[in-house]
Amino acid sequence: MEEKGSYREAIEWYLDALIHEKGASEHTVTSYERDLHLAADFFTQRGRNGWEALTAEDLNKFQNFAAEGYAPTTARRRVSALRSFLKFLKKNGEGPETALPSAAGIRLPKRLPKALSVDDLLKLLDAPDLATPVGLRDRTLMELVYGTGLRVSEATNLRTDEVDMDAAAFRVKGKRGKIRFVPIPMHTAPWLERYLNEARPQIAKRANAYVFLGARGGPLSRQSAYNIFEQYRRQAGLRQAVSPHTLRHTYAVHLVRGGADLRAVQELLGHSSISTTQIYTMLDLDVVREHYDKAHPRR
Repeated sequence: MEEKGSYREAIEWYLDALIHEKGASEHTVTSYERDLHLAADFFTQRGRNGWEALTAEDLNKFQNFAAEGYAPTTARRRVSALRSFLKFLKKNGEGPETALPSAAGIRLPKRLPKALSVDDLLKLLDAPDLATPVGLRDRTLMELVYGTGLRVSEATNLRTDEVDMDAAAFRVKGKRGKIRFVPIPMHTAPWLERYLNEARPQIAKRANAYVFLGARGGPLSRQSAYNIFEQYRRQAGLRQAVSPHTLRHTYAVHLVRGGADLRAVQELLGHSSISTTQIYTMLDLDVVREHYDKAHPRR
């Protein structure tokens, strides 16, 4: 069924407003044009003779059509385009009386976090100058985040009285005040002990309870931690963005790929739900292909 003129005229009116009132780019206008004509075709096939005739059922049907027929990101974009357009019409007294559609119900798939390769991880860890107290602090911070999967706030808020080097573990207060005990891996413990004994006393300018200290002797701030990671990313020549969160993800991905129990990883990361941790089981295609090539008898 051919799209009716009233549909086309309203779309052209809206696109003209996007260009001249909003300064929208050519790409944005083309995208809106394509999505709105798709919606117009859909409603035309349902026997509606214009935008003002649309009912709540029509809009729900279109949302279902978009969600079932397209990738979630595309479906969301198309429903959002229709919502913006109908909002424009309503503002100008031309839209339907029903409530506007929403893309919130179309759930986007969780993406596998981008973990560092082992080679890039080693380059990052090797970047600080260990001859300086600050360099040793920075290496220890990165070793601890990668070795234990701490959130950046957990690392910067970690206190010396929460660390038990004899037990090789420390206590962490995570999200919503949840307390968990985290083991210090054998490769991480020497760095933490060396920093506490050698570098931290030189950085501390006054009595302070925090493990990681800033240049003035106070607790290291979150932003300073992010700056540290960015500094060594550049120094190591890594193209991929690196933050404390990147090393937390890398820790989790390396654990899961190494065969660690998912419930144990959940506890170590401080996730309240196992569904949050399950994102790390979504191995990327290259890893799957690598395993296939090694294992399949007819490779």
